[in-house]
Amino acid sequence: MANVGFLGLGIMGAPMAEHLKNAGHSLTVWSHNCEKAKRFSEEHGCTLAKTPAEIARASQTSFLCVGDTAMSREVILGKDGLVEGAAEGSLIVDCSTISPMASKQIGAELATRKIHFLDAPCTGSKAGAESGTLSFMIGGNQTIFEETRPLFEVMGKSLYYCGEQGMGLHAKVTQNLILGNILQAFNEGLVLSTKGGVAPEVMIDILNNTGARSGYVSNKAASVLQRDFSTTFSVRWMEKDLGLAVEVAAELGVPLFTTSASQQQLRSAIAMGYGDEDICGSIRALEDIASCQVKSSEGTEV
Repeated sequence: MANVGFLGLGIMGAPMAEHLKNAGHSLTVWSHNCEKAKRFSEEHGCTLAKTPAEIARASQTSFLCVGDTAMSREVILGKDGLVEGAAEGSLIVDCSTISPMASKQIGAELATRKIHFLDAPCTGSKAGAESGTLSFMIGGNQTIFEETRPLFEVMGKSLYYCGEQGMGLHAKVTQNLILGNILQAFNEGLVLSTKGGVAPEVMIDILNNTGARSGYVSNKAASVLQRDFSTTFSVRWMEKDLGLAVEVAAELGVPLFTTSASQQQLRSAIAMGYGDEDICGSIRALEDIASCQVKSSEGTEV
């Protein structure tokens, strides 16, 4: 069994850390939210750290799952960050979705101190984290990844080695780019068909049984019809991820016409007060503009 640290105990991080503990590993945890970290450590019988540096001193491998690039950089390289406690030859694994360019810079800084680093963003939302069926996209040294594979397998079912440092994040940004655009196409299509008089249940059945079928429609349509916008992955974080895609595209000279528009639509939803709802709740922004609500005509489960 390994000495493992986990930083970030939110919707995704908490169940990921719990799987590591349940697998028998010696776990040390930390969170910006001290009360949340204390509660988690008491419930799961693991060690509570006061700083990220303390996590690194207690762990050969430290995982983190935080909200954005600035948080990740601060937790790893900031004052009392992981870098201040990590030993030579230890490993830091960043499961956050952050800027690939920034991740490469973090990796280069850690390399000067002989600390290994993998970018390993994951997908699967809350359900995947809780069931241990996440998909990870990994960038960095392949040998280090293979040595760490048993820890990843505790938290996920699909592991994709994508290449050198930053490549896992390039893959994750691309995946969320596609999902974000499907999301906006769904929102526009369902509001349009509903306002035109087509029953939402009928339209969704058509989508699920034609070439327009998508995993998003299959998974999220029932929540929209039932008006259940309980957060598994928020509008705010999807807007952030599309922003990362636009940044990467600028770096590589790739135009992203549709993605730029989708980001603006999500930003509108945030401005209208829907930022902390699940991504399917972004449909409410367009509904408000169009004076049309997409919901079950019978008010029953679908």
